[in-house]
Amino acid sequence: MPEQSSAKPSFGLENFTTLPQLLVNSVERYGEREALRQFDKETKSWHSLSYAQLMVRVMEWRRAYAAMNLERGTRIGILMPNSIDHACADQAALANGLVPVPLHAIDTPGASAFILSDSRAKVLVTNKLTRWKQIKAAGGDLQDLTAVIITENEVDDETGMVRGLSEWLAAGTHVVELPEGPKEDDLAGIVYTSGTTGRPKGVMLTHGNIVSNVKATLECVFPQVGDIFLSFLPLSHTFERTAGYYLALATGCTIAYNRSVLLLADDLKTIRPTVIISVPRVYERIFARVHDKLKKSRPAARYLFDWAVEIGWRDFCRRNHLPGEHTGRAWLDGLMRPLVRKVSSTLLDQFGGRLRIAISGGAALSSKVARTFCGLGLPIIQGYGMTEVSSAATVAAGLDNKPGSVGIPMVNTVVAAFEPGTDQELPIGQRGELCISGPCLMKGYYNKPEETAILLRRHPDGRVWAHTGDMGYLDEDGFVYLDSRIKRMIIRHDGFKVFPSMIENVVSRHPAVHQCSVVGCADKDHTQGRLPFVYIVLKADTTAKKKQVIRELERMCAEELPEYVQPVAYKFISSMPMTPVGKVDYRQLEADISPRDY
Repeated sequence: MPEQSSAKPSFGLENFTTLPQLLVNSVERYGEREALRQFDKETKSWHSLSYAQLMVRVMEWRRAYAAMNLERGTRIGILMPNSIDHACADQAALANGLVPVPLHAIDTPGASAFILSDSRAKVLVTNKLTRWKQIKAAGGDLQDLTAVIITENEVDDETGMVRGLSEWLAAGTHVVELPEGPKEDDLAGIVYTSGTTGRPKGVMLTHGNIVSNVKATLECVFPQVGDIFLSFLPLSHTFERTAGYYLALATGCTIAYNRSVLLLADDLKTIRPTVIISVPRVYERIFARVHDKLKKSRPAARYLFDWAVEIGWRDFCRRNHLPGEHTGRAWLDGLMRPLVRKVSSTLLDQFGGRLRIAISGGAALSSKVARTFCGLGLPIIQGYGMTEVSSAATVAAGLDNKPGSVGIPMVNTVVAAFEPGTDQELPIGQRGELCISGPCLMKGYYNKPEETAILLRRHPDGRVWAHTGDMGYLDEDGFVYLDSRIKRMIIRHDGFKVFPSMIENVVSRHPAVHQCSVVGCADKDHTQGRLPFVYIVLKADTTAKKKQVIRELERMCAEELPEYVQPVAYKFISSMPMTPVGKVDYRQLEADISPRDY
């Protein structure tokens, strides 16, 4: 299968500093090319807009916003699935100098009400009237909200506050003069974090932040004009928003919107994307689907599949100057290489057959999954970052790739390890808090100067650094390695620190283990301190007994880990609980531990 080309294309973005400039540039360059595609439920067919048609639609929305006489910087709440209307609401707001506030489409009404209140949004654009009624019923201070636009329902509201889309757009037809566009330092969005440590915080990202991240991404990921992105991560997720939306439209690509997560497998085969942006969970599901299919095959088929992965992985390591695996049958690689091409179709067909670029972010990707994908010709590009740095800060792609690392810092971005909570930089190879500096750093948390000051700190070197709360280190070649969140770090009663990844790296190598996660539990023998507790999801086809697996894991951990790192107990579950954005819900795992478990 074709990998991403090593030749970097030019999209003419060098002199642009705002998001509307990127869209205008694409309209001028790629006017008649397909920009957006979505499924029309009424006609039961896929509907497309070219770049020129998209701009016509955006201009209609711009005039409707202008007719409301909104001040520059007014916050616009957007609560919709990924769709053409979502893109229009966002692009028109940006072009008018307004500030989009994307809300998670599957969030609770109370959570949506909180974000609307906290951001002091004046306008809410949502697709269903029932959504608005549920938010209103949830309570909360919504006194700043003056208008609600409903895109999919006709509305009969005597107060005039709630309006249907066609009526609202019609009100802007008389507008001739549109507001001036934004500047580089103007806000391009307030994106709320997931709130795993309390109430969500509004991350203020400027046009300069996001455009710099788009440009930096294009230095290591090379989409081609006409590539098709399948969009299924929520646009309230900065990873999808930057890499799967703004970048795609800036490079003349097509964004096809997934009908629903339940139909993702069908849409992959219908749309046949060339690029996808995803969290590890999706790749892991496809990996599991391939293995489920192999389970029903003859033993010879499974043997040949594993052999093809082995050959392909050696080739991948050789191309990328990485240490490879040498087995007794490596001398047969040249003869058996056609097997890799044949077997790779088993994996590639799950994505529609023509996937060229696969990007993973938001959490660590299993080494077993990464090895299989890379070995069969689909090297997954991994990134590391956070909402507060506009998305990714490091990328592992092509030659900038080492097993276990999250890559090297992106262009104009600096990453270093510091003694946690200080400005003391640590030597190469020493674990500390990973900090990030560069043009991607957020402006701050909305209305939270104290919390902004905790995360963004000016060091003696004159740079402002984002203290990520993640533990890791850098090697002598500049590759970044991620251990875990500082908040996930388990501190024992005697002061020893246990990083969950130390145990997870050992446990995940057991042939019966499909997934594992390590969290802290109370130390029953001491008033303070916590101990590492392991959750395990077994492979569906394993025949190993649970007691046998535990004995083998205890032996593996005893041989490879220090005494203070040994897990206190193991617990088997059917699946890992996940957050709405596809990450393991560690808080839920901790809450599910009972005294009887250890």
